Amino acid sequence: MVKQYSVIGLDAILTELGSFGRYNLVNYAFLLFPVFLAGIYGSVYVFEAPDISYRCQINECENKGNDTSWLAYAIPKVKDEYSKCERYPLRDNVTWSNATCTDSVFDASKTEECSSYIYSDEDSVVKDFNLGCQNWKRALVGTIHNVALFVSLPLTGIVSDRYGRKLALAVASLFNGLMGLFRSFSSNYEMLLVFEFLEPALGAGAYSTAFVLAMELVGPKGRVFGNTLINIVYVFGLITLAALAWWLQNWRHLLQVIYTPALLIFSYLWILNESVRWLLSKGKNEKAVEILNKAAKMNKVVLSEELLAPIYELEKIPAYHDNEKESLSHTNKKDVQSSILTQVIKSSIIRKRLAVCSFLWITCTFVYYGLSINSVSLAGNKYVNFMLVAFVEIPANFVCLLVLDRYGRKKTLILTYVLSACLCISLSFLPKDQKWWSLILYLAGKFSITVSYSSVYVYVSEVFPTSVRQSLLAICSSTGRIGSALAPQTPLLAQYYDNLPSIFFGSISLVASILVFTLPETINVPLPDTIEEAELLSRKKELKNP
Repeated sequence: MVKQYSVIGLDAILTELGSFGRYNLVNYAFLLFPVFLAGIYGSVYVFEAPDISYRCQINECENKGNDTSWLAYAIPKVKDEYSKCERYPLRDNVTWSNATCTDSVFDASKTEECSSYIYSDEDSVVKDFNLGCQNWKRALVGTIHNVALFVSLPLTGIVSDRYGRKLALAVASLFNGLMGLFRSFSSNYEMLLVFEFLEPALGAGAYSTAFVLAMELVGPKGRVFGNTLINIVYVFGLITLAALAWWLQNWRHLLQVIYTPALLIFSYLWILNESVRWLLSKGKNEKAVEILNKAAKMNKVVLSEELLAPIYELEKIPAYHDNEKESLSHTNKKDVQSSILTQVIKSSIIRKRLAVCSFLWITCTFVYYGLSINSVSLAGNKYVNFMLVAFVEIPANFVCLLVLDRYGRKKTLILTYVLSACLCISLSFLPKDQKWWSLILYLAGKFSITVSYSSVYVYVSEVFPTSVRQSLLAICSSTGRIGSALAPQTPLLAQYYDNLPSIFFGSISLVASILVFTLPETINVPLPDTIEEAELLSRKKELKNP
């Protein structure tokens, strides 16, 4: 069986280089741009297909000028507002030729569905494509967007692990830009859905690729700070999205403005350096040393020959053990990758870890996106509410920075999942007139799930081996998109009970907190490069607790 060779001493070299010297900062600056754009793209459907005001069109009464007193006779009220989907029918003995739009011509004892609608001046695909009273079609826009991630993340992960992080990032960003721009010219609902799927399916992996590149750029001590920096930039993307939507008030113009910059990232093929850790895992040691020396020069650090010696030795046996060097010379690279994936499948420890991490991701995406989407339904300005719910992620990420390296990954995840569950469920016990308390609990719930989400991203990147790290991270992330795919549907639950979405959010968070107990702690542990090293994380726990 082919065994994977460990990337010797790389974490020691990265520590010597420093977590955030000039080289790291320059590369982070490049990587943060696609992260910022991902923050915009991830929730654009919230402002692309928002629910807007509309009512039944009563054709024979619409020519009354400013006189709308007849609405009280023609349309029933629901919660002090005119119904969007129902109207009173004409009495049996009345025809439109002699109707005068008074209470005498409408039968208020029964209702019927509207056949056409009058929309407000608000901009939405609901208005452009006549989706009145078809909330499932409106919610489907967000669901289609997130379902596409099931395709995107594994696909980008395979490209990234096999052909390099840099290529995967450039190509994904190119498709982001092209498909997003094509979507802005949609002439019908079906065309919108096609490009709503293709844009994230071919481009959403840009974020996970940039994240992995950033995590592999620094040593163990810099990963949490790097993750915090990435998440804060992502939040600024969310806030920018709401600000642009508020300013432009046109979903087509919004898409054209936000997707054009993604085309620039294709230039990273020529200006961005490849991940050293990925190069070493592929046996491209000479190129890896070249980049390390470049980084040392920019950071004004001298790397000792003692640190670099193990990498020079790897040139004789690139990425594999000595006793298998001869057999590997006849082994196709595809077979090597297949062998590694086979070892992953055969490892019960990795399989269980993959399942638990996937559920943790489902929980984070379901609650995180669910709270963001439902925020526009809160009382007040929907753009401001969205900004507030996004802005609360910034202090949450600083808290994540402070606690992850102090108290560990497991304790942080357990506490924040439980806290999120309590806060979300508490919303159902608040009186409806307590709008400020509802907003406070809502923001606190978003705060806690954000800490969980940030922690999960760091944690998952630390428990899988280098050669399949992005592939397995992509599996967790794409499986986790079950949560984000379901999240756009949660506003429909409020039709049955206002706080039913919050109860769902709290319940799944509670289950996730229990599953965290089955995972190993990874605080200050070097990134595992081989499957054996990844398994050892759990075995150390077993040895301590026989």
